[in-house]
Amino acid sequence: MAAVRLTDVAQRAGVSLATASRVINGSHRIPAEEIATRVRTAARELGYVANAQAQALARSATGLIGVVVHDIADPYFSTIIRGTQRYARDNRSQVLLAGTDRLEQAELDAVGAFASYRTEAIILAGSRGQHSDVALTVELQRYLANGGKVVTFGRSTLPGTRVVEIRNRDGARELVTALVGRGVRRFAILSGPPELVTTGDRVAGYLDGLAAAGLVPLAVVPGEFTSRGGFDSARECWDRLDVPADGTVCMLAVNDVMAQGAITAMRSRGLTVPRDVQVAGFDDIPTLRDYAPALTTYELPLELIGERAAELALATEWSEPVSVRGQVRLRESAG
Repeated sequence: MAAVRLTDVAQRAGVSLATASRVINGSHRIPAEEIATRVRTAARELGYVANAQAQALARSATGLIGVVVHDIADPYFSTIIRGTQRYARDNRSQVLLAGTDRLEQAELDAVGAFASYRTEAIILAGSRGQHSDVALTVELQRYLANGGKVVTFGRSTLPGTRVVEIRNRDGARELVTALVGRGVRRFAILSGPPELVTTGDRVAGYLDGLAAAGLVPLAVVPGEFTSRGGFDSARECWDRLDVPADGTVCMLAVNDVMAQGAITAMRSRGLTVPRDVQVAGFDDIPTLRDYAPALTTYELPLELIGERAAELALATEWSEPVSVRGQVRLRESAG
């Protein structure tokens, strides 16, 4: 069975092809409501499916936002995406999603695909590396030059980028200050991948808070931004430490998933959190609600971050960076 064409719709409605196109594809020059109703009724009766590319040409916009994340399964990213989708939907736009598994080529491929789909903007939701990827920078520059918009989380060296600034360093410092205020004096840091900007900012914030209290970390151990990464780095960290009998150590993980892995690692050593060792995280991902012990963390408004990113992506004018901060959540695992 042949696909229904727009000419079929025009014939059924008794209008010209141009008029049918203006109605179906959303042109600014929509005819009288009576005619528009006839066209829509004909399209519905015939089962006509609109051509998205034709609609984009008629509206001079695709209504699409491309979002690139490192790990779709990570609650941090999925919560941010929820906010992005809600804002996009409320503004008659749709989100296309690509996960990269932290592979540079996969990120480059995703950006290239979104550019070819003529998305109105590309949101790079993952943490950027300390050093820019040359091929990705060139691809993004080409996309910007062709009228696209790019949104990043955290600082960017690419001119014209719209930025959502997450106050990672401030938040990490506030978390340490709150724990010190509760009497914690011994800290170790599970630092995450050292090449990521987020890692650098959060570790710097932890060090700021410790320095302000006249303290230094007992150990700084890198690891992947995953539960397994937290598990491995926590075990390595514990093996390095010489913990006195009169006090426990608080392990400061740079995200909640690592913190959860660290707690599992301590249990594997026969230790109890928080009696034998304390653990704190960062982000306050939704899955913590069902986790025991309740995790001390720095809560970021993740859905709001997603909304702000979408707002910047759809804004017609470039704006200064939008800053987002959170708050300390002291719970059972530390403090």
